[in-house]
Amino acid sequence: MTLHPNVTLVDHPLVQHKLTLMREKETSSAVFRQLLREISTLLTYEVLRDIPLTTKTIETPLEEMQAPVLAGKKLAFISILRAGNGLLEGMLDLVPSARVGHVGLYRDHDTLQPVEYYYKVPRNIEDRLVIAVDPMLATSNSASAALTRLKEGGAKNIKFVCLLAAPEGIEALTTAHPDIPIFTAAIDTRLNEKGYILPGLGDAGDRMYGTK
Repeated sequence: MTLHPNVTLVDHPLVQHKLTLMREKETSSAVFRQLLREISTLLTYEVLRDIPLTTKTIETPLEEMQAPVLAGKKLAFISILRAGNGLLEGMLDLVPSARVGHVGLYRDHDTLQPVEYYYKVPRNIEDRLVIAVDPMLATSNSASAALTRLKEGGAKNIKFVCLLAAPEGIEALTTAHPDIPIFTAAIDTRLNEKGYILPGLGDAGDRMYGTK
């Protein structure tokens, strides 16, 4: 499979194993949430691989040294509600000092278009690296709308993280936002007539929270 240059496929064996467990329809909501949290931590390592560093002077038990620390303002993790919260928790395990924002969108099941109902993000978002998260990149309608909203709010340096992506979603998102890199654990086959990823894992929000 030839990847779009904007897409990074995180195919670490642990990620792939945990994803298989999530796909199984018998997996409980509690286990599903825990696996998503674990995978999101692993995805975060890859997403932040090139985050800039600076140095500061510290004292070890033996001597003074110049030690590396993260540069610039704290990261901003933006959850695309509601399913994005499942990825958010694992990312905060790794970077607990990150600022957190939320973009509330739901998909109209007739038109498949996103409808915004909530927007709250950290201050000075224009000066932060913004990581927007949503487990499923299907039609990309919701993700594209959320990213557009973040840009309108001033965000300039954005990355998008998902668990699963459909080829149609990747094509649409890279067309709408060619400047935003995409990180995903898997690229599945296609979308069905209802806009769900196949083979997929069902509705991520419903499986996380035990709703229908």
